[in-house]
Amino acid sequence: MNDNTARLAAYRIADLQTQADAHRLAAEARPPRRELRTRVGWTLVELGLRLAAAPGGTKPALA
Repeated sequence: MNDNTARLAAYRIADLQTQADAHRLAAEARPPRRELRTRVGWTLVELGLRLAAAPGGTKPALA
């Protein structure tokens, strides 16, 4: 590897680290939304399991 290639690689690594730090800081500043998504997702999974376990044409009891 020649000197110019080494400098370019070092510059690229520094740029990627800067981008990663900026992304990490932006993600920490963002308000948390995962709790609602998680609850809705698991509710849909539970509903799907109840529908799949329901025999024939009977409707499952909702909680």
